[in-house]
This record gives sequence, C-alpha cells and structure tokens, in this order.
Amino acid sequence: MPDNIPIIVCENLRKSYGSLEVLKGVTGTLHKGDVVSVIGPSGCGKSTFLRCLNRLETINGGRLEVLGVDMASPRINQKVLRQLRSKVSMVFQHFNLFPHLTVLENLMLAPQKVLKSSSSECKQQALLYLDKVGLGDKAHYYPDQLSGGQKQRVAIARSLCMKPEVILFDEPTSALDPELVGEVLTVMRTLAQEGMTMVVVTHEMQFAREVSNLVLFFNRGVIEEQGDPKKVFTNPQSERLKAFLSRLNPN
Repeated sequence: MPDNIPIIVCENLRKSYGSLEVLKGVTGTLHKGDVVSVIGPSGCGKSTFLRCLNRLETINGGRLEVLGVDMASPRINQKVLRQLRSKVSMVFQHFNLFPHLTVLENLMLAPQKVLKSSSSECKQQALLYLDKVGLGDKAHYYPDQLSGGQKQRVAIARSLCMKPEVILFDEPTSALDPELVGEVLTVMRTLAQEGMTMVVVTHEMQFAREVSNLVLFFNRGVIEEQGDPKKVFTNPQSERLKAFLSRLNPN
C-alpha cells in the first residue's frame, strides 16, 4: 500500500455505552508509516478509540474505515474480522499471554490458527521475532518465569508474528515497574524506525515527543488538538492541553 494512501479514516466517530457517550465525534486520518501517540487524561476515550480500530468495540455513529474495511457495516462477519485483526494487531496493558504455554508456543498459536501457517514456518518466525525483541534465550520459558517487561516484549513479538500492517498499543508500559519501561520503549522505537505503522495510547510523553510524527490529544471524547509533536508539546493551543502537560511537567 503506497504511503500516501490513508489506512485509517474516521469522520464524526461516536461510541456510547448506554446513555454514556464516550466518543463524541472523532475525526482524523492516519497513513502508512505513521507513528501516532494518543494522549489525554484518564476517561477521555483514548482506549475506546483504539479498541474501535479493530472492532473490539462497535461504533454507534459516524464513519470508520480501516484498511479499506467499513467498520460500521452490519455485513462484517467473523471471517472478515479475523482477517482484519491479523493485519491490525493489538498489544494490551496486561500482556494476555497464555500461562500454560511456553513463550514459543504463545507466539506460534495465532499464525497457525489464523494464517494457517505450517508449524515449522511459525517456529522459525517466532524465534526470529524473539531475537528481535531481545528474548531469543527465553523461547522455552513460561510467562510466570518472566518479568513484566519481558512479558510485554513477548506480547510485541507475538503481534509481529502475524505480520501486521498496523500495531495498536494500549498503554503498553502502564502496568510495568518504572525500571522495566525502557526495555519495552526501546523495542517500540526500533519498530518505528523500521517503518511500522503504530497507534500508541501512552502516558510516556518523551516517547510521544521523540518517536511520533503525530500526536492526538483527546479530551472529553473528542480530539481537542493534534499535530506535529514538536509543535503540540512546545506550543499547545488548547488550554486543556496546556493544563494536562503542566500537570505532567510541574517544573
């Protein structure tokens, strides 16, 4: 897909849970190779937006198109969803590794089930991506033998095994002890440098500033400000964004 072709398009995107409207009209366009950091206060709709992008949540209004798939279409079936989610992978806060499977088995499972790849091909790919995230020596460990940072790197390697076009990260470092955050961000920086399209809900402002090419500031269910991170962080226009950044950097 050419770099100038939008891969995610949303127009007036809305999502409600009963009477609670969480997304109140989100509009934006993301392109191949974008590294997008989604920032904002808790409860502003960041994670809900992310979950809509691979239809873990269904939208209630507006338009959302991901890799050419109309996410509002009632005709989307499980086969289409499986295909879409193989291309739009997601890394969660809490790893979601199967505790009874080894690291290698965790990585091989989805490509075998969804992509119908052979066992030997899956194993080769899994070992390749474990090396990529610096865990080539942990293939036969079980998740409970790993640190939190190692589990999250395994989760990233698992996503890469699906050869996705986009990876969604939902606060991937928020469940980690501070000393483990760096090892995960290092892997994510490498992926960004290699051209992986990424949408990252994060509280890591340094990552957002240095690695992203686009920052979206969510507030009360809408994108209140967006743009180049250098401009967004050094010269915020929204009073709410100014207050948000000042709370994070009181000095």
